[in-house]
Amino acid sequence: MTIDRRRFEDGGLILFVVLVTIATGAVVSSFAGALLWSMLAAILFQPLYRRLLARNPKRENRAAGLTMLIITVAVVIPALVIGTMVVDQASSVYTSIRSGQINFASYFAQVHDALPGRLRRLMDGAGLGSFERTQAQASNLIGSRVSSIASQALSIGRDAAAFVLAFGIALYVTFFLLRDGQRLGAVVKRSLPLEPSVSERLVSKFVAVVRATIKGSVIVGLVQGGLGAITFWIVGVPAALLWGLLMAVTALLPAVGPAIIWVPVAIYLLATNAIWQGIVVIISGVVVIGMADNILRPILVGRDTGIPDWVVLVTTLGGIELFGLSGIVVGPVIAALFITGWQILSEQRGVAVEDDAAAA
Repeated sequence: MTIDRRRFEDGGLILFVVLVTIATGAVVSSFAGALLWSMLAAILFQPLYRRLLARNPKRENRAAGLTMLIITVAVVIPALVIGTMVVDQASSVYTSIRSGQINFASYFAQVHDALPGRLRRLMDGAGLGSFERTQAQASNLIGSRVSSIASQALSIGRDAAAFVLAFGIALYVTFFLLRDGQRLGAVVKRSLPLEPSVSERLVSKFVAVVRATIKGSVIVGLVQGGLGAITFWIVGVPAALLWGLLMAVTALLPAVGPAIIWVPVAIYLLATNAIWQGIVVIISGVVVIGMADNILRPILVGRDTGIPDWVVLVTTLGGIELFGLSGIVVGPVIAALFITGWQILSEQRGVAVEDDAAAA
């Protein structure tokens, strides 16, 4: 009877914890993105906080405050300035697309007309006689994507009050996560209904993948996007910052990367007799932008996360589809925990099989 009562009480406690957790998630769901990025920022800048704390032990508030000041000056202010400029350019591009001043179909037509006659005949013979339909579909696709990005940028400007509130909450929570992160992490590991070794392994994998994703993907993508924006500005491409943002996003895709943006631009420039501009874009894309990933990623990541490139590609795209911008990190993290969980399960089953064989 005592055992049944104990099981009943344990079950009641678990049910209570589950219900309260669901209710808490519903309450804070409006600020889920802000809370997520505050947690990611705390994980990424925790080593800096620990270094500042080592200089002034028992001054947690001062170390966390200095870390937040560095984050604000080095990350937040530049991001706000660049974001404002991107919103302005997105507004201009969106207006030009709606008014017809920017017509992607005409750009495709210019490229097609600039091709050599033999190549045009070869394309027609290959079944591309309906090239107009193909270019219309491609132009509609590009136009819709650019319009979508521009409209989302404009929506940020329209919802400035909500954005500022979420941004302030993220900074506020980041301060406390920096200061109390280690204690909270220890509590979370003890609270997980798993063996201590399994909890430690999962948490370590989570932190490693978060840092690797942010440093090895987001930062490298921003660097590549910035280099692309500078290149486009040099050759006179309109809305260079907006195209640089697109390159930063596509840099998250393995194998293809920013080339999906700068290659069509280079082809268009060469086809429209902008020879030196097209050559500059090609040289910058191959030498500068292309090599940035090979140079920076090993330095910033420092260790392998154990996730294949194709898994990163699929989970990143799927994460963006489900969670928006936060999916850049959420997707690979879920994939890493999935792989690690199955590895632990297979290892434990292997040990159990060996024990059974030894007993037999």
